[in-house]
Amino acid sequence: MTLPRNTPDMNAYWMPFTANRQFKADPRMFVGAKDMHYTSDDGRQVLDGTAGLWCVNAGHGRTEIADAAHRQLLTMDYAPNFQMGHSLSFDFATALAKLAPDGIDHVFFTNSGSESVDTALKIVLAYHRARGEGQRTRFIGREKGYHGVGFGGISVGGLVNNRRVFGPGLPGVDHMRHTLDIARDAFSPCQPAHGLELAEDLERAVALHGAETIAAVIIEPVQGSAGVVIPPKGYLERVREIATKHGILLIFDEVITGFGRLGTPFAAQYFNVQPDIITCAKGLTNGAVPMGAVLVGGHVHDALMTGPEATIELFHGYTYSGHPVACAAGQATLDIYAREGLLTRAAQGLADHWQKALHSLRDCPHVIDIRTIGLMGAVEMAPRAGAPGARAYEAFVHCFRAGQLVRQSGDALAFSPPLIISEAQIDELVAGVRAAIVALK
Repeated sequence: MTLPRNTPDMNAYWMPFTANRQFKADPRMFVGAKDMHYTSDDGRQVLDGTAGLWCVNAGHGRTEIADAAHRQLLTMDYAPNFQMGHSLSFDFATALAKLAPDGIDHVFFTNSGSESVDTALKIVLAYHRARGEGQRTRFIGREKGYHGVGFGGISVGGLVNNRRVFGPGLPGVDHMRHTLDIARDAFSPCQPAHGLELAEDLERAVALHGAETIAAVIIEPVQGSAGVVIPPKGYLERVREIATKHGILLIFDEVITGFGRLGTPFAAQYFNVQPDIITCAKGLTNGAVPMGAVLVGGHVHDALMTGPEATIELFHGYTYSGHPVACAAGQATLDIYAREGLLTRAAQGLADHWQKALHSLRDCPHVIDIRTIGLMGAVEMAPRAGAPGARAYEAFVHCFRAGQLVRQSGDALAFSPPLIISEAQIDELVAGVRAAIVALK
C-alpha cells in the first residue's frame, strides 16, 4: 500500500555523512521498523540488508530491549560514574568480559565507536607511560581503515574523504597499505590467497621510526566502511607476531565485526588472533541506545593500577559512560543473543548460503568483485567513467525503491543484514540487488 508522504521541514537538520542538498531534494524516509523490515513513509516494507548501520544484529523492535530501557528509566534514569557507581555497569561489564577472548577481562564504557577508538588510543599512551616507555607515542593505522570521526580516529583511519578538510590530525601517525587486491583476488569465496606480505609493512614502520617510538597498531579485522575488505590468509596472525616482537600493542576495531557478525562473539575468536584491546559499539545494544566499550587485556589494565590507591589511574571518561539505560538495553541484548544463538548463527550454515547467494551475482553486468565473510559482503562494480561512485549510488536508490536497504561504499554495495535473516530473505535481498545492477547503465 502506498501512502501519501508527510515530509517534515528539513532545513534545520544538518545530516551526517549525507549529501544534504541531494537528499532533501528527493528524501528517503523511514517511519517504523520491526524484525527484518523498515516501513517507509509511503507505507512500503523495506528489507533491511544492512542491520540499520551495521548495528541492529538481533532485528528491529525487540520488546525485551525496549522494556528493559523503560523499566530502567523509571527506576533510575541517570547516575554519575565519576567517583560513584551503580550495579548495572559492573554487571554488564562482567557479562561482556565473559564474551571476550581469554585475557581480555576489563571494560571501559563509552557512547560510540568513535569514542571507543579515541579511548583506546589514550589507554595505550597511558599504558606505555606507566611502564616507563613514554616515548612510545606513534600509532600505525591502515589505508582504507575507518576508526570513527574523532580526531584520533580520523588520524589513524585511512579514508581520505574523512581526513582531507580537517587538518593534519594527530602527529606521529603512519599507515600500512590496505590489502584489497581485486586484480589478484577477485571473487575470492572468503579470505583471499594473496597479500600476506603486506603485513611486513609493520616491520617497515619499525625500521623507519624505531620500535621504541611505536605505541600501537590499530586494525579492523575486516574493513567494513571501505567495502568489506577481508584480510588475506595469515595476515592478521603475522601482524600479531610483529607487534609482539617489538612490544607494540595491537588494537582490533570490532565496532562492526563484534557481536556475531562472523559467527563468533568477536572477530578475534573467528581468526584466532589475540589483540591487546578491542573496541566495540553498534551491536552492543542492538542499536537501541548509543553505547560503546573498550575491552582491555588484563596486562594493559594492571599496568595502570599502580601508585597510591587514592590516585585516579586514568584521567578520562564521559558523562554518559556506563549509562544505566544503556547498560539495561545492552544486557537485554546479550540475553537475546544467548537465548537465540545469534552470536554463532552465521557459523551454522547461514554464512554458506549467504556466500553462495551473493556470489551468484558474478554474472551481472559491471560487477568486478564479490567479497563475503560471515554475514558481511560487498559487490564491487566498475566505476563509471568520470563519475566514481555514481553507479553504486544509483543501485542503492533503485534497491530502496524496490524494497531493499543496502549500503553504498564508493563503487561497492555493502551488506550486513540482521543475524535473524532467513535463507528466503537472503534470496529476496540478492534478487533485488540483481535487478538493480541489471538496470544500471
